[in-house]
Amino acid sequence: MESMIRDIKLAPSGHDKIAWVENFMPVLNKIQEKYSKEKPFAGKNVVMTIHLEAKTAYLAKVFQSAGANVTVTGSNPLSTQDDVAAALVEDGIKVFAWHGCSDAEYNTFLEKALDTNPDIIVDDGGDLVNMIHTKRRDLIGKVIGGSEETTTGVHRLHALAKSGKLEFPMIAANDAYCKYLFDNRYGTGQSTWDGIMRTTNLVIAGKNVVIAGYGWCGKGGAMRAKGLGANVIITEVDPIKAIEAVFDGFRVMPMDEAAKIGDIFLTLTGDKDVIRKRHFEVMKNGAMLANSGHFDVEINIPELESLSVSRRTVRNNIEEFLQKDGRKIYLLAEGRLVNLAAGDGHPAEIMDLSFAVQFFSALHLLEHHQEMKNEVYLMPDDINVKIAEIKLAAMGISIDELTPEQKAYLGL
Repeated sequence: MESMIRDIKLAPSGHDKIAWVENFMPVLNKIQEKYSKEKPFAGKNVVMTIHLEAKTAYLAKVFQSAGANVTVTGSNPLSTQDDVAAALVEDGIKVFAWHGCSDAEYNTFLEKALDTNPDIIVDDGGDLVNMIHTKRRDLIGKVIGGSEETTTGVHRLHALAKSGKLEFPMIAANDAYCKYLFDNRYGTGQSTWDGIMRTTNLVIAGKNVVIAGYGWCGKGGAMRAKGLGANVIITEVDPIKAIEAVFDGFRVMPMDEAAKIGDIFLTLTGDKDVIRKRHFEVMKNGAMLANSGHFDVEINIPELESLSVSRRTVRNNIEEFLQKDGRKIYLLAEGRLVNLAAGDGHPAEIMDLSFAVQFFSALHLLEHHQEMKNEVYLMPDDINVKIAEIKLAAMGISIDELTPEQKAYLGL
């Protein structure tokens, strides 16, 4: 089966990007060194739906080194980097993705990827799992399991499992300590503001930044905004998280109030219609809207467009919505993941941890799927510890060890 990419001639710059991130992903380097010799995935088909850029490409190559037949497709129309996709094809990995694909093309790419008859899936957002459970039920019985990268995808998995409709075991890679403590907080925090700043070329200091959602991604976005000098406002529906935000030094209020004073709005909730018509109606002239949740539903774009007399692109990745009263509201990256659609995603050192979780999740499924039920699992704690130990060693950091007496005192 032929790959479907934009242009194979773009491969040289893709190879350069992948080679660059390899220098900063020591955990994946260790994994590749070990499992390229053992090849535990020999003969297995691994299908990955991912944000196709350099770091995820390196994960695909690590799976390939471990013996897998790897197929990759994108998990977002704007996050695929065409040169990286071309580089993977040159390296013998099937790819079905290109930047700026339509919804129809996106679904075609998923279908093509599934035509390779996966044994293991690596999902990002849940679209692959959803398609297997709806349109491609012919694959049930062939797929032994998979892992899920995002909070949104994990929510979808739990809904499937709760209804008794999950057809194979899935590991919630997103919920592993070595994923959400670092990727969701430090990765999202840095890459989101990188995407916003490189797109707008405006100062953050002194602006009212409204963060919708104070989960781990929201915490990261708020922390980095505060470090940049912004006046940070948090909106929440969870009273416990709201108290946490207050104790972390942030103002907390409903979106109805925040909409009147915000300069930059950032959604990170995983839910839809977080910012909608009644909020657009009271926003200041020049308000900017960005999203770092997985899907482009957190900002209700159809309602924004219905209120507008015109919609036009005024700068790459910035659309202006002119209101009837002359106010201008700006939408970044079409409301899609601003850190990937308008940036390069999380830093390599952060994704080194997340993708180690993905690799070991797939390995755990390979070795234990016969004894696993059709449920959503957490990655075993000993794997988290192993990943953290490798990362610390690569950073040249050592830590204390408990004495036998201390272990006994703690009942370990």
